[in-house]
Amino acid sequence: MLTVRKSQDRGYADHGWLQSFHSFSFAGYHDPRHMGFGNLRVINEDRIAPGTGFGTHGHRDMEIISYVLSGELAHKDSIGNVVTIPPGEVQRMSAGTGVMHSEFNHAQGQTTHFLQIWIVPDRRGVAPGYEQRAFAEAEKRGRLRLVASPDGAQGSVTIHADARLYAGLFDADERADLALQPERRYYVHLVRGSVQANGQPLAAGDAALLVQESHLVLDQGDAAEVLVFDLQP
Repeated sequence: MLTVRKSQDRGYADHGWLQSFHSFSFAGYHDPRHMGFGNLRVINEDRIAPGTGFGTHGHRDMEIISYVLSGELAHKDSIGNVVTIPPGEVQRMSAGTGVMHSEFNHAQGQTTHFLQIWIVPDRRGVAPGYEQRAFAEAEKRGRLRLVASPDGAQGSVTIHADARLYAGLFDADERADLALQPERRYYVHLVRGSVQANGQPLAAGDAALLVQESHLVLDQGDAAEVLVFDLQP
């Protein structure tokens, strides 16, 4: 079964310095029908105004992935990392027993647009950790490139969770066909552009939720950037 959730059905918050769309219940947005999907707990599409950001705050027992679309995200944490995340790079922070961090947009005149993704870990109390890797556009062009996995396969970032994350770029006749395990759950999030998922049209911000499906076909793309999550039930 494939279910489409439209972009406009997400939660939305406008804090002035931050505009955020929430795919699942988060902060002031609560919808009992959308508390997560499998072990995927959060996808926030955030736009941070120039010279602003998230001050130092804490997390525990969560795998947090940042996926930058435009601008840059400055990250600083309590385990010694002070880095900048540009588009094309994927950051993984394992909060584990506890970590403090901040995220800022230090650029003048440029909004930082990124996805903040939380995945529930497969065990609690791991040591906090950090990893960041670059994935060239050519690696994602016309295919689904593994960017996060439990075992760091294919050079992906390693997460402490039974989940895998793929990223792909699709135009015109480019196509990807991913074999699925019907007992697992799959979540397709269209970052931008348009694409078809198993024949269902998706526009930017839309999602396709797949349950008891054996394959996923992505095609008919137009400047499409897609994330596909392979999740535990």
